[in-house]
Amino acid sequence: MPTITVRFFAAAREAFGARESHISAGSVDELVSTLAEASDPQAATVLSRSSFLVNSVAATDRTAPLADGDTVDVLPPFAGG
Repeated sequence: MPTITVRFFAAAREAFGARESHISAGSVDELVSTLAEASDPQAATVLSRSSFLVNSVAATDRTAPLADGDTVDVLPPFAGG
């Protein structure tokens, strides 16, 4: 199974208490499930509302295979004004 670098931004960084993590996952869906199972309910909620980038490209197909060394960015909704 590939090892993926996960970068957390904004509320995701706060919920997970880290800027970055390394997870074994074969797809974005699998990565989200793994992170949600290992986290508290607040972090799981943030994940459910987040968008994901794989190597800086929007993850439109969350079942697409990930490769060893890929980077997935977790981007929760941002508030602006």
